[in-house]
Amino acid sequence: PKFRHVHIPCVCLSLYLVMELMDANLCQVIQMELDHERLSYLLYQMLCGIKHLHAAGIIHRDLKPSNIVVKSDCTLKILDFGLARTAATGLLMTPYVVTRYYRAPEVILGMGYQANVDVWSVGCIMAEMVRGSVLFPGTDHIDQWNKVIEQLGTPSQEFLMKLNQSVRTYVENRPRYAGYSFEKLFPDVLFPADSEHNKLKASQARDLLSKMLVIDASKRISVDEALQHPYINVWYDPTEVEAPPPVITDKQLDEREHTVEEWKELIYKEVLDWEERTKNGVIRGQPASIAQVQQ
Repeated sequence: PKFRHVHIPCVCLSLYLVMELMDANLCQVIQMELDHERLSYLLYQMLCGIKHLHAAGIIHRDLKPSNIVVKSDCTLKILDFGLARTAATGLLMTPYVVTRYYRAPEVILGMGYQANVDVWSVGCIMAEMVRGSVLFPGTDHIDQWNKVIEQLGTPSQEFLMKLNQSVRTYVENRPRYAGYSFEKLFPDVLFPADSEHNKLKASQARDLLSKMLVIDASKRISVDEALQHPYINVWYDPTEVEAPPPVITDKQLDEREHTVEEWKELIYKEVLDWEERTKNGVIRGQPASIAQVQQ
């Protein structure tokens, strides 16, 4: 990765059940004054991770700052897959999944949803990193919807026609809001100074936010499109973005009932398999790096 030399101070040493010890979660990083390089690089890593999940048919469904951890060298990891589901799962896709502040409109309104439900969550996280506070701090799911439309505006009739009749009746009976422009929601003063080195600007960050925080999921930016956005693609590395997706041998595993002891055994076997595949620093089944080939 290109950004390993950049230092984010360690605010709090937290232990996480991951492959290595991380320094802080994103809740703590949000309180720091990040420049454009750090902000865009952290978002790039989030999007890379989500792309690989989606490539494997997995929707995270619970992306939030406390589920994202960072090392002092800007390495980022996504945690907590307790609510993740395969896109083709037979389980009911309940709306009570994503932590309320980061719930996409299609989840709040009980609509069907696809992989880009995670993109809305990333947009909420990015907004929080820019503002230093939660963008849509709803007290319940109704108040959450109100917070969204108060700021982004009441959606079009085209979107409302996608709702089931009872939900549409409720939404149509709410006061109509014009919403605010993204220049008003995210004025230049909230952003760091424009970057001279990578030519990153507040206008680019705001444009990315405006494409992720779209109420109608069919018009929301995809993960692939976000990775190509000018605010993100300065870090684009094909070996990272286009790496093979994780292998899932049994996509129906989480749909079957297991005892705690059976889950322990499955996890133990998975760890042993991973250790075997990564002996000598090489992940078997994946292409070797250029450095390893040269050796």
